[in-house]
Amino acid sequence: MKFKDKVVIITGASSGIGLALVNEFASHGAKIVMGARSVDRLKDLSIGLAKKNIENIYEETDVTKESDCRKLVEAAVSAFGKIDILVCNAGISMRAILDDVDMEVLRRLMDVNFWGTAYCVKYSLPYIQKSKGSITGVSSVAGLHGLPARTGYSASKYAIQGFLETVRIENLKKGVHVMIAYPGFTASNIRFSALTADGSKQGETPRNEEKMMTAEEVAKQIANGIYRRKKLLLLDFQGKATFFLKKISHGLLDRLFYSHMAKEPESPLK
Repeated sequence: MKFKDKVVIITGASSGIGLALVNEFASHGAKIVMGARSVDRLKDLSIGLAKKNIENIYEETDVTKESDCRKLVEAAVSAFGKIDILVCNAGISMRAILDDVDMEVLRRLMDVNFWGTAYCVKYSLPYIQKSKGSITGVSSVAGLHGLPARTGYSASKYAIQGFLETVRIENLKKGVHVMIAYPGFTASNIRFSALTADGSKQGETPRNEEKMMTAEEVAKQIANGIYRRKKLLLLDFQGKATFFLKKISHGLLDRLFYSHMAKEPESPLK
């Protein structure tokens, strides 16, 4: 029971990687604190966990709202008296080139992905410092190298990287563990809700999910990375290849990324 009685906050907990993280940490004996906008879904999850004797609470949380993030942290401390692990998982994606995209889409990506992370880290940090616990940001391969037709997504994930790396450095002498996880394309619902150029939801994914990592595989690796207190977590071949190729040739990586994304059905890239 790697995380026996550890108090774990997970944002975006109602589906996809967040839901898989809830189940993964619960399987290791953790006390679960779930945040998401889908409160009905959270309620159902909470009941299911309670039936398995997993201590848990949930809080309706829109991570773009600073007050919601603060309430999530306060609820965790009120219920369990401490916070050991924070996983900032809530996020949205997009699919449009900059020529076409409404700038409000980019603002929305930054509000959810970056500010949602920053708010949760800010309010949980004193408690994680006290427990010498862990903070994890769920980034993406798009946070390692710019991903065409994902301008705002890449920007938000790069912002998370800079933010969390700095938090790690500031807390070097306080025993706080900070990890950034970089999943590749994952079979989860984030692509179905990806925003298009005008801000509407994509509704269906153009990519074949059969060859993607499952959300459960991603969650298992993230939990193991936290247990081992890793700083950088590259989850698949795509992420590892991107990380190492970037050190060799930016130009080659640019061309490979362009070619790969241009092959998507109805890609906005020509």
